[in-house]
Amino acid sequence: MDSLSQIALGAAVGVATMGRRTAVWKAALWGAVAGTLPDLDVLIDHGDPIRNMVLHRAETHSPFWLTLFSLPFAAAIARLQGEWALWRRWWLAMWLALVTHPLLDGMTVYGTQLGLPFTDHPYGVGSIFIIDPLYTLPLLAGTIWALNSRGSGTGLKANAAGLVLSSAYLGWSVLAQQHVTGIARAALATQGIAAEQVLVTPTAFNTVLWRVVAVAGTHYHEGFYSLRDARPTLSFDRFERGTALAPELQAIDGVQRIMAFSHGFYKLHQQGDRLLITDLRMGQEPTYTFSFAVAERHSPVQPLAVPEQLGMRIDLQRGLAWLWRRAQGELLPPPR
Repeated sequence: MDSLSQIALGAAVGVATMGRRTAVWKAALWGAVAGTLPDLDVLIDHGDPIRNMVLHRAETHSPFWLTLFSLPFAAAIARLQGEWALWRRWWLAMWLALVTHPLLDGMTVYGTQLGLPFTDHPYGVGSIFIIDPLYTLPLLAGTIWALNSRGSGTGLKANAAGLVLSSAYLGWSVLAQQHVTGIARAALATQGIAAEQVLVTPTAFNTVLWRVVAVAGTHYHEGFYSLRDARPTLSFDRFERGTALAPELQAIDGVQRIMAFSHGFYKLHQQGDRLLITDLRMGQEPTYTFSFAVAERHSPVQPLAVPEQLGMRIDLQRGLAWLWRRAQGELLPPPR
């Protein structure tokens, strides 16, 4: 999730765990710090943009390593605040603020390596967009209320209510995702598309309009479904997956990494003299956040010494206008 959501979650967890044992501002401050610490791994340069992508949300997002880190971290806070008698409570608060960060990230589609050091599998439920105001606002409102009320019973209840509402929204997102998945699979079967893999994720900032990507052999299919659509079905646009380029590119380290990290939701394509691999999970046709030039078209193909990220973003004004109208149930073609 975005940094603001993680800060808000960490602060709310800190306040809820510490209660009246310490000043609310202290619990909120240190909870916010713990909630954002795992994302400092973005400052690490692994040598090229593909490695930076796939190695984000790795060790710093592992509950195992975060649990070990939480002990000295909480002890240092308790000593700094002159509250050593509360160090066990500080440890519980900081542990919860730290581990809820990767658990929340795991609800997005990106991929979080929750199992390290035992497995580097990138987990991603994909039921919530990386920025969703309906998740974040209850947390912010509850924590601000608690801060303004200086730890009164009403303020702590408001903070707890924010946590309950935001968690309930995550639960709703999973239910909505499963509902749309059923509709998507039925539509694919009706249209004779033998999908090997189906991905269902929400579009930006909401859980009403959903994007469906189905991989079927040498092609992938993209469609959109709104919970406000009049009929429980959707149509798909078909695109080449570029599998003919695989023999020339699959030996390249960066290509192998994206193939694995995307769980097979990728395409290979050519742009001028350059050959690219694109993660199909984040973005929509034809604009994707993570698209990388990995080789140049020569005879034979020449891998680039350092992959170049060429990710594009949709035109915001056009995209938001389409998103709003499509979410209302208007059957509009997506902006291309």
